[in-house]
Amino acid sequence: MRNIKSIASSQVAWSKMKIKIIGINDPLIVKEIAVINQGFFDEWAFTDKDADLEFNLPSMNPSVKNNKYTILATYLKFLETKTGQTQPWGLLNGMRPTKLVHSMKKRGATDETIRNELKKQYLVTDKKLDLLLTVAKRQLSVIPDLYNLEKEVSIYIGIPFCPTKCAYCTFAAYALAPNQKWVAPFLESLIAEIKLIGHYLKTKKIKVTSIYLGGGTPTMLDVEALESIMAALYKHIATAAEVREITVEAGRPDTITKEKLHLLKACDINRLSINPQSFNQTTLNKIGRHHAVADIPLKFKLAKEVGIKNINMDLIVGLPDEELNDLTHSLTQIKALQPESLTVHMLALKRKSKISHERERYATTSKEVLQQMAKLTYEFADEEAYMPYYLYRQKNMAGNMENIGYAKATHESIYNILMMEEAQTILGLGVGASSKFLIGESVHNPKDLRTYIQNYEGYVRRKLALLVQSTEMEAKSFMYSPSSPINDGTKAEK
Repeated sequence: MRNIKSIASSQVAWSKMKIKIIGINDPLIVKEIAVINQGFFDEWAFTDKDADLEFNLPSMNPSVKNNKYTILATYLKFLETKTGQTQPWGLLNGMRPTKLVHSMKKRGATDETIRNELKKQYLVTDKKLDLLLTVAKRQLSVIPDLYNLEKEVSIYIGIPFCPTKCAYCTFAAYALAPNQKWVAPFLESLIAEIKLIGHYLKTKKIKVTSIYLGGGTPTMLDVEALESIMAALYKHIATAAEVREITVEAGRPDTITKEKLHLLKACDINRLSINPQSFNQTTLNKIGRHHAVADIPLKFKLAKEVGIKNINMDLIVGLPDEELNDLTHSLTQIKALQPESLTVHMLALKRKSKISHERERYATTSKEVLQQMAKLTYEFADEEAYMPYYLYRQKNMAGNMENIGYAKATHESIYNILMMEEAQTILGLGVGASSKFLIGESVHNPKDLRTYIQNYEGYVRRKLALLVQSTEMEAKSFMYSPSSPINDGTKAEK
């Protein structure tokens, strides 16, 4: 076994670890331990042979060793002692930690009670507790009736076309050029789905809170196609005047034209997302975003000239070969443009992404540097008056940290809050779109274009049946307590 005395002073020594756990046979506990390992080591593996670290369950006090929480808390503290590191999120490894805060608030818990319980039960650090409580407070200021929107729904529209597919992406996204033949049948199927869902909503007088067009990149479609989707939404589901917010993803600046922007403005779109991910050309080329960095400010200014008042930009921290100076450059460009909101994602190595399949081609930075980069984004947001208003976490996320949505005052995304906190049912229409119901059920539309086109009606029937159940059961938001003290009961997206 490696010399324990050298561990705390040598982070490099912990890059590839072999870990032996003795006396733990419960696969769920082993799975939770695996998540904890992710927060400490860049690479690690369980072993039954010679190990760098050995955790022996039988040596624990017999009165507590059968308690799942106690085992995991003891293991976390074991790693913190051995490595000299602290895991800021403690044992709170669910995707939606703020949802837990709202669940407690809805039951009448004070901030002090919430802070004490999360610190004691889940070992969350003060900084992350501050972040959670700040985000929850902000969400309630943006949506004062957040706890009372169960009878309304929000709509997500999945449009699966992009110029190219990025190396980190696992969403339903197809390069348009080789898939052009699918556009017309996709539009026909999507509009038919909109009609079927809309007919039920209008018949039952179910109000729509917000609408979000994502994908893919909706603005990959031409003006006529976009106009047909917007016309169907407004006719069959709800108009801009009837909802609180409509967002359109225009993530790839190379898909944006003045004509499309004029259409979105005429449709009273509240919020547009133009996503650089990075302002470094080498990075964009490497991850498959084949547009010029210069396109980003150009299209941003064009959107402003057309009259789009609320623009979001996304950055991804930890992209291949990017270091602190690369992120500093990107933040400098964001500062010059001053978008109304900024979403900071930590790179997640998703199992089906090109980056995960071809790791030898995509060098990623160390956890220590990633933590410095995350700190830089926190400081930047504070200096530029971007306030955190939603956050979520994913498996295999760089540095085991979190994604944070920031916004200037009054420019927060209502849909993002409702969706992330699962405050109401979200109905997903289109390719790869997920519907999530307050009764705890989900329906995932096919990611495959042909399968969606051939089978969308069956998925509509399943969604409407679950919507009926949700209505009959009078499902309430924030009422589903975590099934364990470690997870919030939700799964990471894709």
